[in-house]
Amino acid sequence: QVQLGESGGGLVQAGGSLRLSCAASGRTFNNYNMGWFRQAPGKEREFVAAISWPVGRTYYADSVKGRFTISRDNAERMVYLQMNSLKPEDTAVYYCAADSRATTRRAEYAYWGQGTQVTVSS
Repeated sequence: QVQLGESGGGLVQAGGSLRLSCAASGRTFNNYNMGWFRQAPGKEREFVAAISWPVGRTYYADSVKGRFTISRDNAERMVYLQMNSLKPEDTAVYYCAADSRATTRRAEYAYWGQGTQVTVSS
């Protein structure tokens, strides 16, 4: 079992930046791929970014490529999502997820956090 807790969300103006954090506890953080997903009101939860274990290969949705950066600190059991050049359409609840095999597919992730709200004003 892995417990995940997100933080760092908030209200930011378009063009601004936020850094989301995800803290993992429970079973070993190593051996898990980590992902970020988001869900806007009335929409399905969608893939944003993922980072693999152990090589740290990264994956990004086309909508955030070049603006968002995912990283992980295995010693601290943390995953981060640096979000730059934010747009109003980035407004959503952002979720951290973990799985030993999954990368970009939401349905394949076994563990989820509770989410953190990101609101980008125009």
